[in-house]
Amino acid sequence: MPNLFEYPLHLGLGATATTQPPFTGMDWYEAYGARNASDGAEGRLVTMYRFSENWDSWEMHPLGDEVVLCLSARMTLHQEHADGSTASAAIGAGEYAINPPGCWHTADIEGEATALFITAGLGTEHRPR
Repeated sequence: MPNLFEYPLHLGLGATATTQPPFTGMDWYEAYGARNASDGAEGRLVTMYRFSENWDSWEMHPLGDEVVLCLSARMTLHQEHADGSTASAAIGAGEYAINPPGCWHTADIEGEATALFITAGLGTEHRPR
């Protein structure tokens, strides 16, 4: 069986679920967009990661909300909203935050945290922190 830590999942039109190739780095998102472009903004990327360090970049999803569900430990999500406002939210196991479309976000990690992401993945952008 595929492991979500290694093989992301795409939720597409018609209630489909498709295993994706292993995540290989930030340029993986461009290939993801090409593979799943026909689902447009309604497609969702589901990923799960373990973090032991603060993120070293910001990311932004222009086409829809992203749900960040903390599964273990704690993480602080930092957001820069499209209107210029900022916010931070500390979340622990079982808690979640939502990144709205166009919101740049990054995270600080306490210890080793695990999180599940449900993302409108098409058009994802990254920038250094």
